[in-house]
Amino acid sequence: MNRVQKVVVTALCAALILAVQQTTPAVSAETQPTDQKSAPSQQAADPVAKVGNAVITRGEMARAETILLKQNQPKQPLTAEQTKQVEDYVVEQLIAAELLYQAGLKVEPKDLDKQVAEKVAQGRSRFATKEEYENALKTQDIDEKQLTDYTRKEIIVNNLIDKEIAPKAQVSDEEIKKFYDDNRERYFSKPEQVRASHILIGVDQKADAETKKKAKEKAEALLKEVKEGKKDFAELAKANSTCPSSAQGGDLGFFGKGQMVAPFEQAAFALKQGDVSGVVETQFGYHIIKLTDKKPAENVSLEEAKPKIAEFLKNQKVQALVTDYINELRSKSKVEKLLK
Repeated sequence: MNRVQKVVVTALCAALILAVQQTTPAVSAETQPTDQKSAPSQQAADPVAKVGNAVITRGEMARAETILLKQNQPKQPLTAEQTKQVEDYVVEQLIAAELLYQAGLKVEPKDLDKQVAEKVAQGRSRFATKEEYENALKTQDIDEKQLTDYTRKEIIVNNLIDKEIAPKAQVSDEEIKKFYDDNRERYFSKPEQVRASHILIGVDQKADAETKKKAKEKAEALLKEVKEGKKDFAELAKANSTCPSSAQGGDLGFFGKGQMVAPFEQAAFALKQGDVSGVVETQFGYHIIKLTDKKPAENVSLEEAKPKIAEFLKNQKVQALVTDYINELRSKSKVEKLLK
């Protein structure tokens, strides 16, 4: 599935699940679904919506809701109001998906059965054994026939978008340049970075003067060894540094401005490649810093960025067009929401 097709989100278990990407209801990472088991009066086959003659069942809603909540990884029970918001959102998406599917039947793709069979087989091949595959279906409370049906819907909807909607989403060179100019600093510039190793003699900020003095003296003694070149910097870091980076010989990797505490950053960026700083004090203790590499600031040119910008802007336009298309279909269709 390409990026344009991803405007339609698959969510009814590995195939068509939700419909069009829109703003989801507020479900925080601290909340989790309440028990989804239906009451006797709420069976999986109960209708929650109708689109023409097609029925959307509570079971379909529950599957889509489960996947939505997994994506948000909630940790605490939803309130009654939050549960209602999620259910309403899911039903709206399923209605939108059904509207697109029904419209897509009018421009059904060639070799549909072959495409469906290949896609289902591709999904099955991701599992090491037949048992793992069947367990995955059971987890989603569907069988292979239902999965095949969902896959068929997905292919039909994506074909509709590709043929009827996506071609209308044209992006001009002027739009691409404007996006580039408006977002040059945010997306298309790479700030200067340095790579450094350090030896840290850690000391608590609340330590007494004598303890701090001893820590500084140790750092100064190690600095002397470094300057004399008698021992390798990395070996001294492994043997003496209290920073976890000591395992890598003190290597901190590349970092830009704003990623380290100010005194450390200022000292590191002031060094030339291969140089070693004096003893630098921070809230963590006393550091000896060695600059091992530098990457100058650079900008991604408009020509380099153009294909990705064009793709991003096209996807935005396709999504807006799909939303408009769904609204138009809904205005011409009989849609009933039966969710209570």
